[in-house]
Amino acid sequence: MAVYKNNSIRKKTKTFNEAKITQYSQIANLALHNSIEYLNLSYSQKLCGAEGSIEFKDEGVYTYDNKGKRYLDCLGGYGIFNVGHRHPKVISAVKAQLDQVCLHSQDLLNPWAAYLASQLAQIAPGNLKYTFFCNSGTEAVEGALKLARLYTGKSQIISTKNSYHGVTLGALSATGRDVFRKPFEPLLTGFTHVPFGDIDALANAITEDTACVILEPIQGEGGINLPPAGYLKKVRQLTKKHNVLLILDEVQTGMGRTGKMFACEHDNVVPDILCLAKALGGGVMPIGCFMASAKIWQALTPNPTIHNSTFGGNPLACAAASATIEVLLEEHLIARSMVMGNYFLSELNKLKVKYPKLIKDVRGKGLLIGLEFESKILREDVQVKLFKHGVLVAATLNANSTIRIEPPLIITQTQIDFVISALDLILNDLKSKVKSFKPKAVKKAV
Repeated sequence: MAVYKNNSIRKKTKTFNEAKITQYSQIANLALHNSIEYLNLSYSQKLCGAEGSIEFKDEGVYTYDNKGKRYLDCLGGYGIFNVGHRHPKVISAVKAQLDQVCLHSQDLLNPWAAYLASQLAQIAPGNLKYTFFCNSGTEAVEGALKLARLYTGKSQIISTKNSYHGVTLGALSATGRDVFRKPFEPLLTGFTHVPFGDIDALANAITEDTACVILEPIQGEGGINLPPAGYLKKVRQLTKKHNVLLILDEVQTGMGRTGKMFACEHDNVVPDILCLAKALGGGVMPIGCFMASAKIWQALTPNPTIHNSTFGGNPLACAAASATIEVLLEEHLIARSMVMGNYFLSELNKLKVKYPKLIKDVRGKGLLIGLEFESKILREDVQVKLFKHGVLVAATLNANSTIRIEPPLIITQTQIDFVISALDLILNDLKSKVKSFKPKAVKKAV
């Protein structure tokens, strides 16, 4: 792979809209240089950096670079574009709000935050009613952990190995991967990690000081790992038995991604606290939140500002989230996610049968799919070749031999077939290379 050399600022590249030179096109021409000089040197090693591909325009399921090349987005911003890139209804909601109120005064009542909270209460499972708004999934987890400790008066928090809950200090303490944790130790005390899917290990970890258990219904960054059937329901039963709160981190699985509005609904499980972000903002505005029942929320009533966020619940983000909920329901994208996801999984499993020495596993639910290869090197090779074919994917952070597939829920069967066809060509080429490889003969000792 070519590596960027910072000899000089790159010459201006042509765009697919040459007739109109905008400020965006001008700064896009400097994107690689500025990224390396002022963001992080690692951009010189990044695939898009090596190719000089700069994101220039997005629409629907596609993103376009500064050279006019079109990419089918099967990465989806790590799961934020559930309704597609720049959905007209979400864009219109934000544009309209720009002419009304952008950021709230903090003192007068914020109508959009109140309205969005009422919408979430209507679609949330069980008795989840009250919502605190923030800006990201990490912040949602931080707030949820604080609420659990505040409500219970206890300190122990049980999470799972290979989990990913964010990288701020509290969320990082819950995250179950040493590569993220060790450089920042000592982290917060009171966190215990047990194997994901092992109900006996979880039962053994619960003590009299356990405040909560925090889980992803499906481990996203862990490699799109699904638990054994019935696991989530057993966890809910176990936590209720011991009077322990259950926090479900649905930052990646929520908002229709798995074929239900929330992944916990596949098991008819209602958590005590629910965390959301990513797709909540419709791929237009950043927003996260955590929700809880009225009973648990009472812990915040004596001092509502004990946990707060300056930009959390701002009108622009809430307008985008409100429109996103409406789009998901009006366009039946949740059911569509299940139908298209089943088709995608079926076609990928056919490739697994065809290339058993290359594909190790195919797993997922809805349009949250993991494609695991036999090695990290093979995954990297396939990812690069898919990029050349115009398909965007990426590895999961905790499982570097697994490609995540998280396209917008509006993806069509024809577009899925395009991805499958590209994978077939790539794997067939790799298969022939594997066949032609012959190990050197080893001389027998005399």
